Amino acid sequence: MTPPLPGTVEVCETPASLAERAAAWVAERAATATASGAGFAIALAGGSTPRALYQHLAAPPYRDTLDWSRWSVYIGDERAAPPDDPESNYRLGRETLLDHVPIPAGQVHRMEAERPDLDAAAAAYSALLEATLPPGPAGAPRLDCVLLGIGTDGHTASLFPGTPALDVTDAWATRGLATYEPFDRITVTFPLIDGAAAVAFLVTGESKRSALAGVIAGTVPASRVRPTHGELHWFLDAVAAGG
Repeated sequence: MTPPLPGTVEVCETPASLAERAAAWVAERAATATASGAGFAIALAGGSTPRALYQHLAAPPYRDTLDWSRWSVYIGDERAAPPDDPESNYRLGRETLLDHVPIPAGQVHRMEAERPDLDAAAAAYSALLEATLPPGPAGAPRLDCVLLGIGTDGHTASLFPGTPALDVTDAWATRGLATYEPFDRITVTFPLIDGAAAVAFLVTGESKRSALAGVIAGTVPASRVRPTHGELHWFLDAVAAGG
């Protein structure tokens, strides 16, 4: 028998139903956090799969019922591009979610990946994470939720196979290097991801099946996501799950 993916696995029939279910999952965690008077800190994923999730959160009922004033938003990784560039993950989050809900501007923290010195920009984001988030049980700044995707090569965020970013343990964000354009990136690190209260992967399509097999086998970067004091949740569509 093939061993399972780590954590909780939820299979949805279609990408649309996956986005709807994942939005409900995020909203539940946000509502629980803010009901106790605390904030809700989330790191958004880029790419095409999260788009529909963000659109669900930006529409009723979530738009009208969640306490957006207590949200703090971070970016899991960013391409070396201005914030209005079509390649920008921040732009994706802004156009699909942030422009439509009343999160205070000072609580939205984008990566300044358009800066010429990406190492300095990554160090600044690492410092920002430490300054604006409480420390968690493992010592890393504690995010309430991290959203992730997975590439066909098993990368997640901008933690690509064979790159130095995989082994960074002394920073919460670092410079990343992709295997396709745009190559230059900033990414959060595994210690930051694994220190979160909840981590969710959103995975759709047949092309991701081999990457999921690599997670099970422990041979791809995404397999290194193992929250030390939190939950790991996989949202797969039926095609990605492949039965």
